[in-house]
Amino acid sequence: MTDHQRIAGRPPRTAVSGAAVRGQTMARDTAETVTYADIEAARERLDDPSVVTETPVDRSTALESMTGAAEVSLKLEHLQWTGSFKTRGAYNKIRRLAESGGVDRVVAASAGNHAQGVALAASTLGVDATVVMPTTAPQTKVEATRGYGASVELVGKDFQAATTHAKDLVAGTDAMFVHAFDDPAIVAGQGTLGVEMYEDRPSVETVVVPIGGGGLIGGIATAFAELRPETRVVGVQAEGAATVPDSLDKGTPQTLEEVDTIADGIATGGVSELTLGLIERHVDEVVTVTNGEIADAVLLLLERAKQVVEGAGAAAVAAVRSDDLDVSGEHVMPLLCGGNLDMTMLRTVLVHALARRRQVIRVRVRIEDRPGKMADISAAIADQGANIQTVRHDRALEDLDVGEAYLIFQVETSGADHARRVVAAIADHGYDVSVVTHPGADGN
Repeated sequence: MTDHQRIAGRPPRTAVSGAAVRGQTMARDTAETVTYADIEAARERLDDPSVVTETPVDRSTALESMTGAAEVSLKLEHLQWTGSFKTRGAYNKIRRLAESGGVDRVVAASAGNHAQGVALAASTLGVDATVVMPTTAPQTKVEATRGYGASVELVGKDFQAATTHAKDLVAGTDAMFVHAFDDPAIVAGQGTLGVEMYEDRPSVETVVVPIGGGGLIGGIATAFAELRPETRVVGVQAEGAATVPDSLDKGTPQTLEEVDTIADGIATGGVSELTLGLIERHVDEVVTVTNGEIADAVLLLLERAKQVVEGAGAAAVAAVRSDDLDVSGEHVMPLLCGGNLDMTMLRTVLVHALARRRQVIRVRVRIEDRPGKMADISAAIADQGANIQTVRHDRALEDLDVGEAYLIFQVETSGADHARRVVAAIADHGYDVSVVTHPGADGN
């Protein structure tokens, strides 16, 4: 964990202090905002269960034992029809447009989840949709967006570039731009999830919500400020895409030129005046998590909760597991907000997480480059019950003498203790051996 920030001036929540905080006006109060009445109106619009369904909650005793929480309730929003909460805001926005005079075409920009939400909402309401996605968007999300009926254009390397192009498409036309988060109707739609979370577990003491552009946490926090103000609302960002801590420090939205995270669903690279204002008013703390922590959470959810969740969806669990967020003795609800995990990314995440656990290690062994050495080392590894996945020679290194080479083995083990036994066995055979971890396997 690299960053932790309590919102300036925010005391720990109680029934009294929470209401008092909401009553304090801030410099951004003159900007556009979202009210609980807006969320209630959005909930009335989300009346088609084939578009937005009520998602379940599952208790995780595994996370309770790991964190010391009294109860951990996983909100399984990744089981939404499109695999994400994004349909809530998209449907509310497009239906509002239809109710206020009609709209024939909408345009949106998205890394994937908002794209699918817009596509499904638009097709359900009989509206044409064009979605601009970065060229780096996972292919599964591109295909799913097309499958829901939208036209897709791949432009730019990130969300910001896609957004610029999408706005260009709208200019001079009757089409309406549907922003991923900087729109009160979008935020109000996402806020319906907060109402649902409260109704699922009215006694919840802490909710943990991933932050990309801030629309999700803005809506959820607004709902809890009305329904249960003593509930602590914690936001979590990926370290390589974190803009909220800096935005809070400087009092204005900050953006990143580049983002670096496996959680593409929250890789917006910035928040807006609207969402930052809601965070200031209603969110208690913001923490950041590393790629390694997110990868560990993806694997943990797969193994222990039997849930396939993408990086953005796993970020809340990564925060709950971290040392910087204390949930001991509390009833906590992490939000699993997205499940559209690309299989290529799943492979990357699994290799990374297994390397951090030392269930996959690479060992480099210095040898005299002559027949029999590979067989000897392989036998030492096999005697320890470990499995060799790959092996290669490396001879072109300055520190090697003539006639020497390195053998690099990638070995599957049962964990850190087993890995140590494997390395010790190779050393006992008289070889100079060292462990070469995967890049980032130490969490950095």
